[in-house]
Amino acid sequence: MHFSAVLVLILILSSVGYQAGRRRSLSAVGGRLGARNLHSLPGYYGLLVALWCAIPAVVLLTGWHIAGDRIVVASVLADLPADVRGRTAAEQGLMLNDVRNVLAGNVSEADASGPVRAAATEWRRLDRLSQISGTVVALCVGMLGAALAWRRINPELRARNSVESIVEVLLIGCAGVAILTTIGIIISVLYEAIHFFRLVPITEFLFGTKWSPQMAIRADQVGSSGAFGAVPLFTGTLLIAVIAMAVSVPIGLFSAIYLAEYADRRFRAIVKPLLEILAGIPTVVYGFFAALTVGPLLSSVGQTFGLTVSSESALSAGLVMGVMIIPFVSSLSDDMITSVPQSLRDGAYALGATRSETIRNVVLPAALPGIVGGVLLAASRAIGETMIVVMAAGLSAKLTANPFEAVTTVTVQIVTLLVGDSEFDSPKTLAAFALGLVLFVVTLALNVVALRVVRKYREQYE
Repeated sequence: MHFSAVLVLILILSSVGYQAGRRRSLSAVGGRLGARNLHSLPGYYGLLVALWCAIPAVVLLTGWHIAGDRIVVASVLADLPADVRGRTAAEQGLMLNDVRNVLAGNVSEADASGPVRAAATEWRRLDRLSQISGTVVALCVGMLGAALAWRRINPELRARNSVESIVEVLLIGCAGVAILTTIGIIISVLYEAIHFFRLVPITEFLFGTKWSPQMAIRADQVGSSGAFGAVPLFTGTLLIAVIAMAVSVPIGLFSAIYLAEYADRRFRAIVKPLLEILAGIPTVVYGFFAALTVGPLLSSVGQTFGLTVSSESALSAGLVMGVMIIPFVSSLSDDMITSVPQSLRDGAYALGATRSETIRNVVLPAALPGIVGGVLLAASRAIGETMIVVMAAGLSAKLTANPFEAVTTVTVQIVTLLVGDSEFDSPKTLAAFALGLVLFVVTLALNVVALRVVRKYREQYE
């Protein structure tokens, strides 16, 4: 049975356990009229039974699913003929890939070799047996846990305390998973980046002005020189991010000021959700809009004024990206402005200040730390954008500050380097991890600065 189907069965079993636990708690005190004699509300007793049913079953099912695949692969390899088992690990991996293609239907069994067909048949049998066994064991463990919790129910049982303790442990576990995932990402990127810097000097990577990651096959190849100077990528990323922020910050900030200070409630209730819809549009849609509309439009306008504007340019990508991140600046700025106490505005009005003077001299200085933090977070979003740059700015790594030319960014090059059949240990592929490490450090620094600005200069109001 499929993993998701088993989860649905566990959910149904937990729902049954909830009802059974709730009814047993009420029956222990003579019905609903005696519910006041229970230590906790009847729902907590039902939740206790449901949690004792769901958690052990889900944990066991997940572990069985992870370990079962490895056991099936090991069993299939053990049943292969002796000549096949004696092959190298790479050759066995290729054969297992052929078996997976047969199981997935990508390759017909008639076209596969004899050992592959035999391995596919055995794999299918063991996988079915593993799924059935995992389902039965998980459901049995869930029912056993529910039965144990159900038998423990009595009026003196502190069900609410037990449920809250279990939920607290679950929340800590979720937080731990997030932290461990972050640490794992950092370690993996850092490990591969160190491997890259053993092949390419870090000074060449950080200060080199030529980016040509294609490794040369022959000594006379000029276009495949294997140059890994990332300065053109940093420059392109900074150029597009600056253009995007130049568009998003004024528009987002002024729209936030208007919505928070000037617009009436009905207008705000309509316009604010419409403005935030921009944040929900997929970036690929922005990329199509930039490539098919904004880029050609800028090129034609540039020709009118005698300027040479490439159809793929930093200006095109920056303008569209700026429109995309307007909701980030606007929403965060609006929240900061509306959080300023009304008493400060009333005090300014009492001293004779106009509305514009109050906003300029009282409201904005009070909300400035939060606005700055929102702007820095929006900058991190702009630096990490990929799809718009791929479709609107091109892939050319040029060291230029001209916004009318095609440039590329760090994120685009990461995607480019990891696509294809390059060897994983080659400098070309490992360069993506070095770029990822630089991007991670930059975005982390921006987020830390934003948090420090907000915490240090945030006003405390009573």
